[in-house]
Amino acid sequence: MTNNVPSVSVSYAQNGNSTKSNELGMRPMQERAYEKRGEQYLLIKSPPASGKSRALMFVALDKLHNQGLRKAIITVPEKSIGSSFADEPLSKFGFWTDWHVEPKWNLCNAPGSDGSKADSVGSFLKGEDQVLVCPHATFRNAIEKFGIEAFDDCLVAVDEFHHVSANPENKLGAQLTELIGRDKVHVVAMTGSYFRGDAEPVLMPHDEARFDTVTYTYYEQLNGYKYLKQLDIGYFFYSGAYADDILKVLDPNEKTIIHIPSVNSRESTKDKHREVEHIIDELGDWQGTDPTTGFQLVKTSDGRILRIADLVDDEAAKRDKVSAALKDPAQKNNRDHIDIIIALGMAKEGFDWVWCEHALTVGYRASLTEIVQIIGRATRDAPGKSRARFTNLIAEPDASEDAVTEAVNDTLKAIAASLLMEQVLAPRFNFTPKRPDSGPVEGFDYGEGGYKEGECNVGFNEESGQFQIEIKGLTEPKSEEAERICQEDLNEVIAAFVQDKPTVERGMFDEELVPEELTQVRMGKIIKDKYPELDDEDQEAVRQHAIAALNLTQKAKEAALKDDDGEDKANTALIDGVRKFAMDVRELDIDLIDRINPFSEAYAILAKTMSEESLKQVAAIISAKKVQLTPEEARDLAKRALKFKQERGRLPSITSPDAWEKRMAEGVAYLARMKAEAADG
Repeated sequence: MTNNVPSVSVSYAQNGNSTKSNELGMRPMQERAYEKRGEQYLLIKSPPASGKSRALMFVALDKLHNQGLRKAIITVPEKSIGSSFADEPLSKFGFWTDWHVEPKWNLCNAPGSDGSKADSVGSFLKGEDQVLVCPHATFRNAIEKFGIEAFDDCLVAVDEFHHVSANPENKLGAQLTELIGRDKVHVVAMTGSYFRGDAEPVLMPHDEARFDTVTYTYYEQLNGYKYLKQLDIGYFFYSGAYADDILKVLDPNEKTIIHIPSVNSRESTKDKHREVEHIIDELGDWQGTDPTTGFQLVKTSDGRILRIADLVDDEAAKRDKVSAALKDPAQKNNRDHIDIIIALGMAKEGFDWVWCEHALTVGYRASLTEIVQIIGRATRDAPGKSRARFTNLIAEPDASEDAVTEAVNDTLKAIAASLLMEQVLAPRFNFTPKRPDSGPVEGFDYGEGGYKEGECNVGFNEESGQFQIEIKGLTEPKSEEAERICQEDLNEVIAAFVQDKPTVERGMFDEELVPEELTQVRMGKIIKDKYPELDDEDQEAVRQHAIAALNLTQKAKEAALKDDDGEDKANTALIDGVRKFAMDVRELDIDLIDRINPFSEAYAILAKTMSEESLKQVAAIISAKKVQLTPEEARDLAKRALKFKQERGRLPSITSPDAWEKRMAEGVAYLARMKAEAADG
């Protein structure tokens, strides 16, 4: 039995802005990037299908023709993505020149190993041609072979920048650090998700500070589409073999990419070919293979013929034939060319199928960036496509399994990924302190009754996809860097928070939890670790802004999930939910926001959808490894107790009926015991 979790549903205005071009042939994100073409280090954070490849072309051509750079090297993680940087007749749409790559310098198409291709990079650097495209591996080998000096006065453009890591073990990250340190290259970094599944930072703070950022949000992108109106995110639990239940979430009438689980995962039967056959059997009667494309032909119960692309097949000739048919440019605008794609490790980054309406992923994915990329396969705009959805099909933990602890961890990680995606898809939050002289901000709609004096107000600008929200007691950032983080990097902060395993476990299953232990102590630690260069006040400002963004999204989801009569809705509308929550509260202050457990709504959904037995088992496993207060947490609590004393003239009381005051007092007592034990020792 598959349990249906209510989707997070975000609706968009379909204003067409993100697909309109200016007189130079640039869409809004591309225009925004081109305005910063003079920056030496540029980071473009923009969702799939927003036109990052063409934005790079505009910027690179200006750097080559007008800024004195001699070469442009574009490096991509997979050879298939190299086609995104193929020739483009930009002048046809108003730009002053065209984009051209000599075929021999698109090394994604070249035969040979990445080591031998490195020699081609050396030849390119000595020659007259100006543009080269290569895989990340080739670029890494070329730097090892020729040294970073060989790339002086070049533009290095790194696509899918989240593959880079500040960890010294990440070779590409270490090489980029060297290039930036030498300061004789220009770098354009592009990504749809500036966070990594392993929670490592992409860049060290001092390197990141050198980049100027162009941010284009998911909300801006989808709000500006012409056809797509709604995007749903949902996860579903199943027991037994997933292929038996797949039709409970798979609609054969929707254009769908199915990502089956890795053979190393617990969801896998260890026979991927049988899994594909099983899915095909569930869909209908096999009619053979199309001789031209290699697509599987399946007749459904209503007489339709489904065309299914099997990218799981290990036989290279068959898989290459299917892959080539999927990329056939003559079929790009043909909606009926293919109905379902079944993939394992393919059809993610850079895969372009505009008609895809449903990205169905079986099993937990360890990488949050992978989930963002998979969702991006369904968020292209196309005629007749008004709704798209992402579904994560997850195995319910089974007490009889040896790997039950691993199953519990995967479940919690899947929920964390869902929380992050809700944040990524939501409009941008702009928080300001509530003051006596506050007034309405021009361009923002404050809803029925308009702006109300004395109350905390919520305004929304549909054009920019941005909230303007007043919060009483909010700390404002002082430095430019803290302000930039509050404006642009809150999702990265929230990604680190929801990837923190102890935080998620306690937030969902610790009945004695005081929410401030998460919202203040845990989030405070994450901010300190992530932004050590900020002073205490700026760290607190970032913490408050991040928790406000996360908790308002969660409370909005909760508010929108309920009808006026208390009945659950099938989906949520985040914008209406934020307004409703703010209206119910009226006096929105930072202390109230800190008292909200960010994971309570996720637990409520879990309790509705997972069997009672499995839920108890999950809770028992997590309770068994519950840890007591750590010295670091005690020090943080004591620090907050000192602030409490400054405000109230007394230290927190350990007998206080207020749970947070009591917890701060416990932190002070813990430190006192540590000092006493050290003195006795």
